Parts: sequence; structure tokens; C-alpha cells
Amino acid sequence: MNRLISITTVSDINSEYRGTPIGFLLEYHNLNREFELYSNAQLLVGMCMDNRKHLHMPDNFAFIIRSGGANLRHSEFKVSFAISVGDVKHIALIAHSNCGMVNLVSKKTQFIEKLSENGGWTLEQAEEHFNNYAPMFEINNEIDFILSETKRLRQRYPKVQIAPMYYKVEDNLLYLIKED
Repeated sequence: MNRLISITTVSDINSEYRGTPIGFLLEYHNLNREFELYSNAQLLVGMCMDNRKHLHMPDNFAFIIRSGGANLRHSEFKVSFAISVGDVKHIALIAHSNCGMVNLVSKKTQFIEKLSENGGWTLEQAEEHFNNYAPMFEINNEIDFILSETKRLRQRYPKVQIAPMYYKVEDNLLYLIKED
């Protein structure tokens, strides 16, 4: 089952998002919509810290929180700040292909060795650090995680429109994720 909605025209954007900052983000990034000037953020983008992703959008258009796997559980105060002080009413949660937070266990040895080598930690400190924090940040599947995070945040912020999205590193495009 294909869970991604390709955005190649404005009509591909779900009607609930068209004409909103979420729809504009898709238009700016995928459809090269001409940039408008913004003095205040229109939405919050939650996305992974991965360096392979760059969003095409105007200056001042969005607050951006980057966190491994786009996991905002430990950034909730920042989300609340964007909603309250920043007056944001829309959130785009963006997963991406080939996320490093998937299958963290497979990266354990590299994590420990490189944290020791590059960070100056002992192997024991690095292993303890991995064992304590990896379970908090591990995600099994990028799309399933973003859908669960979307659901969690919608319950937490019921007046905020939240859209689950996917960034394909292979083509640098944003996709909407189909929700069941």
C-alpha cells in the first residue's frame, strides 16, 4: 500500500490544507510558489536533525524544531511556546527516508567507538549513554512514528492543525502521509 501522497500540483494538496500555511509549505517546497514576505512565523515545522534535508520556503515563514526522528516528545515546551507566544496554529511534522533513528541498535558499536574517539568519552561512558538514551529516541518506522506523533500532538493541542509529511531524501520533495 502506498502511504504517500505526491504533490505535483496544488490540487494534489488535501483540501483541508489548501490555503493554509501547511499547504503553502508544500507549494513553496515542491511547486516553487513565489515567496511572500513574512514578519511572523505562520507554522511550526518539526523535522529530523538530519543534514540531508533543506526546506525551500521564505524567511520568517516557520519556526523549526529539529530533533532526531522528528521526535518532539522532549521539545514540547518549545512546541507550546510556538503556539502561545508565536501564535502558530499549524504544525508540519516531517519524517524522512533513511532516518538514522531507525534501528539504533545496529549503530551501537559505531556510536560507542566514535563518541569515545571524537568526544573524549571512555568506552564505558559512551556505552552507558547509548543504553540510557537510545530507547527514548529509537523509532521503528519513519511513517508509523510520524503518524503516532501526529495523533499524540493533536490530542495535546486540539485547536492546532497538524499534518504528517514525509521528505524523500532521494528526490528532495515533500509528500503528505495518508492517514487511516
